Amino acid sequence: MAGNVSLEWDREAVALVTVGDGGASNHVTTCATVSNLADALDQALEQGARVIVLASSVEGHWLEHASLDDLVRLMAGQPASGDPAGWFRSLQALNRGKAVTIAAINGDTSGGGCELGWACDLRVAEEQARFSQPEVIIGAGTGIGGTSRLMRLIGRTVTAEVVLMGRPLTARRLYELGGVNRVVPKGRAVEEALAMAREIAALPPQSVAGMKKMLGEAEDLNQTDGISNDQTISQTLFAHPDSLANMKAIQSRFDGGESMGDVYWPAV
Repeated sequence: MAGNVSLEWDREAVALVTVGDGGASNHVTTCATVSNLADALDQALEQGARVIVLASSVEGHWLEHASLDDLVRLMAGQPASGDPAGWFRSLQALNRGKAVTIAAINGDTSGGGCELGWACDLRVAEEQARFSQPEVIIGAGTGIGGTSRLMRLIGRTVTAEVVLMGRPLTARRLYELGGVNRVVPKGRAVEEALAMAREIAALPPQSVAGMKKMLGEAEDLNQTDGISNDQTISQTLFAHPDSLANMKAIQSRFDGGESMGDVYWPAV
């Protein structure tokens, strides 16, 4: 436990990072909390996590927007509740760290909290959760992905409504737009996210890491350069000894008469 953030292991390679009550009014995310979060994410990566589930233990809230008191103090050149660099460290670990990241969203999320969720690879949301970027109401702006990342996820039209009006989207609406992967009943986000995490952790680790890298780097490239980068990464994966062994084993199953469904998706 680092402050109000805990790190647990569901099983080998699957880490559960849970953010608790940081003691701030309306459960805003203080610099102290996000510094603790960055430390926990770094620890999980250092200890070999291949999948990280990010959850909240606060009833009705996932991660909310940045503490306004912290922001006012920082703009005045005064110390905040913790190191504000924790925001950027957390974003880097979630979006570009080696582990696949899954947001298990159990309640409302806003501002910088939403932006941490947009940085994750996958998102599971409970049906009662609402997502908002209220910066325009505050008189500020989305500084860490609330416009640029969200626009890539759901398109410019609805993102414009979200950031120009500050009104929330429901989990169901966000799912329809492609912003979350699953909508689940209340109380089921962590369970569903861990199930996804276990499935991913059971796949060839070199391939999962390579695909995570491919996804992250594609965000910064045009299509031509992105395809070229895909090819560079995929060539290293095809040549990996474990991948070659897997390909031979799978081909032998095809030769033995098994279907693609039998081999790839037996439980689907």
